[in-house]
Amino acid sequence: MTDTLRCSSPPLLAALGRSLPLISRIVAAVGGGYALAALASVAVLALPVSRIQAVIGGMLGSFAVFAAAVVWVFAVRSATRAWIGLFVAALPLLPLAWSVWHGAAPAVSP
Repeated sequence: MTDTLRCSSPPLLAALGRSLPLISRIVAAVGGGYALAALASVAVLALPVSRIQAVIGGMLGSFAVFAAAVVWVFAVRSATRAWIGLFVAALPLLPLAWSVWHGAAPAVSP
């Protein structure tokens, strides 16, 4: 009986080990894609356009950014490259979003 329990454990761990990259990609697609889309929509507010146009443009653009992030995550060769790609795409957006969050974005009248 102990042999059966001992033998059934490694295939379960092996199956979990094989599915971890897929789980990582799903988390990267959903969570990372959402974070990237949110950063992009906030970063648009730093552009020198009226606030209404920036909000609408950011909302519309966030759908394209999210879709592109999901496609990217499942198109690259490994889950590690997917995460690195999301971080690299977020790097230029962070300073722009930071300036909006801290009130340093240009104020343009409508």
